[in-house]
Amino acid sequence: MAIPTNKAELIHAIQSNYEKLMVEFRSIPEELTSSQTLTGHAKGTVISPHDLVSYLVGWGQLVLKWNRIQECGEQVNFPETGYKWNELGRLAQKFYLDYQDDNFTTLLNRLGCTVIDILSVINSKSNEEIYGIVWYEKWTLGRMIQFNTSSPFGNARARIRRWKKDSHIV
Repeated sequence: MAIPTNKAELIHAIQSNYEKLMVEFRSIPEELTSSQTLTGHAKGTVISPHDLVSYLVGWGQLVLKWNRIQECGEQVNFPETGYKWNELGRLAQKFYLDYQDDNFTTLLNRLGCTVIDILSVINSKSNEEIYGIVWYEKWTLGRMIQFNTSSPFGNARARIRRWKKDSHIV
């Protein structure tokens, strides 16, 4: 899928990639959702499908947090307070811990609610606000949202499909 360049394309990319991803997640047998057999986000680590959903929820919630903070006219600590861009593996570990007590179904529902909230933010803004102005360094708000929603959804889907094939999961 091409990189979105306007509000409508961004909404379509998020919805499309999310729906395809959910088909894959929902087909995983419950007993395998905690299986630590996926390549992790930090070099040399392994994660579970549960952790992968936690990662996606964590980044989605950060997008929402960034927007709330910036709308209040405050300075956002990117990517997250206490983390630098070169510490994303450590941030991923935080996301896994943040949602470790949620069962897989609850976590999938949390991801769905996060996507709805992000789409609401997008719908509340003009195309100019999303793609017409720099929002962080050289990136527009639309690009920052895409980096943390539709793109990782597509990546996660490919990872799950490969894992299911390698694990002989239909």
